[in-house]
Amino acid sequence: MIVKLAIWLLLGCWSVTVAAEQLHVLVVQSDSSVLYQTFARNYTQNLPANIKVSVLERAEDFNTEQADLIVTIGVRAAELVADRTAQPLLAAMIPSNFPAKRSRNFSAIYLDQPWGRQVSVLRAALPERHKIGVLHSVGKDLSALRTELSSRGETLIDRTLRSDESLFSALDEVLSGSEVLLGVPDSVVYTSNTIRNILLTSYRRGIPLIGFSPAYVRAGALYAVFSTPEQLAAQAGDITLSFAQTRKLPDAQFPALYTIAVNQDVARTLGLTIKSADALRLQIEKSSG
Repeated sequence: MIVKLAIWLLLGCWSVTVAAEQLHVLVVQSDSSVLYQTFARNYTQNLPANIKVSVLERAEDFNTEQADLIVTIGVRAAELVADRTAQPLLAAMIPSNFPAKRSRNFSAIYLDQPWGRQVSVLRAALPERHKIGVLHSVGKDLSALRTELSSRGETLIDRTLRSDESLFSALDEVLSGSEVLLGVPDSVVYTSNTIRNILLTSYRRGIPLIGFSPAYVRAGALYAVFSTPEQLAAQAGDITLSFAQTRKLPDAQFPALYTIAVNQDVARTLGLTIKSADALRLQIEKSSG
């Protein structure tokens, strides 16, 4: 029996190795920024040496190169590669409203967090605030967030920013009925040109902004729930190992791993008491366990 088991294990390992040896992965970055380079480096390091990985640092350099699997990093790379090839594609670090091509072998690891996780952190961080404002551009589906908030006795105050109106008139409308402004990955609303004024406008009303990246916490968001490039790369590595064996991609998915960052200086400025990031995470894990 032991001999049979040993032979079975050897054959199983051998079959996985063969599949891995036949796999060529092409990583396509949106650009050569540190964020994307960090993902690419960690993704490559997470894979066994017998999976061949090539990296293009600029999406514009992609020209229908052949690979068993293409992994894109960021929206620009995902858009460009999806338009130029029908090869299996894993798009990492894209928003959940990215228009996927359902006719292809396509999967994604979203940049934004699942609503259940967002609401759990929100309840742990600000239990006395129940009216949650969200400003977003056309195409953002918030029905799942509305359901999640409603199930916990919270209210969603959302506003769609139309292309023919001022961002800050729409923001004023959202803030007038909200106790918290929940930022979501939206390249129309939240940009490097708008974030400072969004923060100032919300602070004047005493309403904290919840960010979606460490940069927003540094800029003045009360806290943020996000996944680091290293965490997303680890998830992409797991999907790649599975693909090496099955040649199939899973459904698009939200980040499995996440990080919480808190800006206690902002909390004091707004007269709020908020737990540390570690305490928030412990509370969430206890409640979900």
